[in-house]
Amino acid sequence: MRYGGFSTLLYKEVLRFWKVGSQTVGAPVLTALLYLLIFSHVMEGHVKVHGVIYTAFLIPGLVMMSVLQNAFANSSSSLIQSKVTGNIVFVLLPPISYLEFFAAYVLASVVRGLVVGAGVLFATFWFAPLTFAEPGWILVFALMGGAILGSLGVIAGIWADKFDQLAAFQNFLIMPLTFLSGVFYSINSLPPFWQQVSHWNPVFYMIDGFRHGFFGVSDASPWLSLAVVGTCLAVLTVLTLNLLKSGYKLRA
Repeated sequence: MRYGGFSTLLYKEVLRFWKVGSQTVGAPVLTALLYLLIFSHVMEGHVKVHGVIYTAFLIPGLVMMSVLQNAFANSSSSLIQSKVTGNIVFVLLPPISYLEFFAAYVLASVVRGLVVGAGVLFATFWFAPLTFAEPGWILVFALMGGAILGSLGVIAGIWADKFDQLAAFQNFLIMPLTFLSGVFYSINSLPPFWQQVSHWNPVFYMIDGFRHGFFGVSDASPWLSLAVVGTCLAVLTVLTLNLLKSGYKLRA
């Protein structure tokens, strides 16, 4: 079977998170719901962004943040667990190309991100009226954002030798990038210096482009966001494939 290795590995990675869905899907949905309840209670009635009530503005940001964080968690946790337990050898021994390896891990990460994102959207949809002005942008940025963070998860999983290193990668890189990307606010409300800093954060363009799909308005042009996100995806894809091809920290 031409793509038997890829399909088997993809099935294994999807099944891995689905078997513990209460942790990998239910818990992130609950976390996003708590964020919404707290922030909407504090800010509703005080803030409007692009003419949109704050709760409605917040929901797409929480959905996309959940997609990104869970896409990263899926590939990174799978690889580090396999390395620590030693069963990574059972993935490396079969005749699976590094391209199939990459595609299976990243696609499984995108699936988990989309499942969690859909769960968050469904759970929060009832709190404020949402429109779907340009749904194409929603799908494009969700898929590309999930693929980017899935690729980053593969890189982190390859680089880390223990769970502490992976936690540091997540706490000092992924969390700041996602929380400081405009999930909870419009960057236009920031002082000029921090607006400029935000424009160097690629996650801002993922969040902003995704939100544009709901309301048709955004802090940056969706085409600029698409260009930035597409460039990041291309760079990370090449970097990850080169790491896998070289066998760095995977093959002795």
